[in-house]
Amino acid sequence: KHLKEKVDAGADYVVTQMFFDNADYTAFVRMCREAGIEVPIIPGLKFIETERHLTTLAKHFHVTLPDELVDEVQAAPKHAREIGQRWGRRQVEGLLNAGAPCIHFYVMNDASSVVETVKDLI
Repeated sequence: KHLKEKVDAGADYVVTQMFFDNADYTAFVRMCREAGIEVPIIPGLKFIETERHLTTLAKHFHVTLPDELVDEVQAAPKHAREIGQRWGRRQVEGLLNAGAPCIHFYVMNDASSVVETVKDLI
């Protein structure tokens, strides 16, 4: 309801909260379209970089992390950055292939992980 009000008031686009399962984005876009929201909806992504992100992101941003991602990071916490990059790249590729207009990255003061991962996609 509030999002529709913002769009009706003149918002040109929407940026989502961070998410880690592309199905969440697809469902959100579908709900928006059904509500008459037709502006571009830009997916917002955050790459996991540390095992600690599994708890801090969930707690502070109220996001759900897929069990597969959590299990993989917990099994190899020293490789959390690489796991996060691989997961993020799959998300980016899937979203762009599905027609997302572009991607917004939540980098929190350090964009290096994102840059390393997507530089060959742009």
